[in-house]
Amino acid sequence: MKRETQTDCLIIGGGSMGLAAADWLAEHADVSVNVLDAYSPPHDQGAHHGETRLIRLAYGEGAGYVPLAVRSLERWRALEAATGEPLFLPTGITNIGPATAPFVRQVSASADAHGLSLEVLDGTTASQRWPGWRLDDTMSVAFEREAGVLRVERILACWRERVAQSANVTLTTDAPVVTLEPQPGGGYVARCADGRRFGAERVLLAAGQHVAPLMAGLGIELPLTRVRKTFAWFEADARYTSADFAGFSLTDDELGVYYGFPDIDGAGFKIGRHDAGQPLQPGEPMAAFGEHPDDIPELQRVIDRYLPGVGAMKHGAVCQYIRTSDEHFLIDEPRPGLIVAGGFSGHGFKFASAMGESLGQWLESGRASPALGAFGLARFG
Repeated sequence: MKRETQTDCLIIGGGSMGLAAADWLAEHADVSVNVLDAYSPPHDQGAHHGETRLIRLAYGEGAGYVPLAVRSLERWRALEAATGEPLFLPTGITNIGPATAPFVRQVSASADAHGLSLEVLDGTTASQRWPGWRLDDTMSVAFEREAGVLRVERILACWRERVAQSANVTLTTDAPVVTLEPQPGGGYVARCADGRRFGAERVLLAAGQHVAPLMAGLGIELPLTRVRKTFAWFEADARYTSADFAGFSLTDDELGVYYGFPDIDGAGFKIGRHDAGQPLQPGEPMAAFGEHPDDIPELQRVIDRYLPGVGAMKHGAVCQYIRTSDEHFLIDEPRPGLIVAGGFSGHGFKFASAMGESLGQWLESGRASPALGAFGLARFG
């Protein structure tokens, strides 16, 4: 039997939430921590690849997210200042859809509830202001100037570098965990595919698609599903530079829900679909971009209808969402000392800086932050 490595805390999953928590622990806590990742972050096997993510404060998914988003932006800016790396691009974000759409109404409601600055325009006026859009007055546009774009892979690289400099936190790569078991004297032990074992009194399980199978091994079924998602970059004219075009969320009653980015650093105009997708089992290989018949047409239909200066596709990619049935996060302590963070449903990364703070504090102290109370398992009955 291979030797077992013991630490005070163990983080399974070195992606967005796991590395964020490790970064907080490296800076603020005096506990020994091991972070296990099946690959070597940043990588394209989880939910954090694809260069960019949006961060919005006025939140269509619910006003309860706003304080967490505000704290997240504070911590993103602090990370940027501490590292000297450009991690946040303040492009602003346009939230677009029919005025009657629940998402659009909730964006305005969340801004009102929390005193956020939000400029609301009709579609014609918005198209004059941002000529990259072709909108009419059936559409409402809520523009949030303080919002923008996060550079995801740069952020992961910064966290990894800071963790590498820590005396108390170790990142162990190429360490896929296959079982998680309780230890007789308390705590848990994770066994990797190669037989290595890692034990700790307190564990954060933030391993994306592997959360549900590992918890099932402990007799706990979680309401999580895995979905294949796609996004792509396109050629675009000068209307779509980051100086002239904001990031966006678009709801169309016929076509679905989409998100997108201006052309940043010459990468091209980026767009993806937030709803729909193809269900997958944990561990099931994802078909490459273009192998599903909807991959290109669902993006092209939106471009043809709304985006007159977007041209040929440059390249596409696949990613995965781990979804809960209500598309809100799943964060809880289903067994003493075992914290689960998953089901971020395609809108979690913007919160990772604040989540890392809250999850790191929870691991260190054993006390959950009230800010995470709404994400518990109890809501699923």
